[in-house]
Amino acid sequence: METARTVTLIAATIGSGLISGLFYAFSVAVMPGLARSSDKTLVETMQNINKAILNGWFILAYLGAPLLIAVTLVLHATDPDTRDAIVPLALALAAYVATMAITGRINIPLNNALEQAGSPGHTDTTTAHTTRTTYETPWNKANTWRTLLTTVSLVLLTYALAFH
Repeated sequence: METARTVTLIAATIGSGLISGLFYAFSVAVMPGLARSSDKTLVETMQNINKAILNGWFILAYLGAPLLIAVTLVLHATDPDTRDAIVPLALALAAYVATMAITGRINIPLNNALEQAGSPGHTDTTTAHTTRTTYETPWNKANTWRTLLTTVSLVLLTYALAFH
C-alpha cells in the first residue's frame, strides 16, 4: 500500500505540473506572442493549436492528473499514518476540478466557436477582427484562472509529498 501511495502521489504531482506548465506557457508566451500578430494569424494559429492539442499525451496528463489525485486521496484516507496529507490532497483535487470546470464552461466553447468561424484565409478583415475580439480576452482570462488553479494544485501536491 505504501508503494501505491507513493507512486500515485508522484504521478499526480507530475501530471498536475505538466498541465500547470502548459497553461503557464500559454499565459506568458503563446498568447502574448499571438497578441502581436494579425487577427487572421491569431485565429488560424489557435485553430491549429486546438486541433493539435487533442492528442493522447495531453489527454493522459489532463485527465490522468485528477484521477491520480483522487486515487491518492483515497489511499491516504485509508491509512491513519498518512491522514495529514488528506486536506492538501482534497484541496488539490478541488482546485484541479475547478480548472476542468473553467475549461469545460469557457475555454472549450470559445475554441469550438473559433473553429466554427471558418478559415481565416476565406474571411474578410472585419470578420477576422470580430472573431478575435470575441475569443481572445475571455479565453485569456479563463486561462489565467486555469494557470493559477493548476499551480495551486501542484503546490498542494508538493506539500502532500512532505507529509508522505
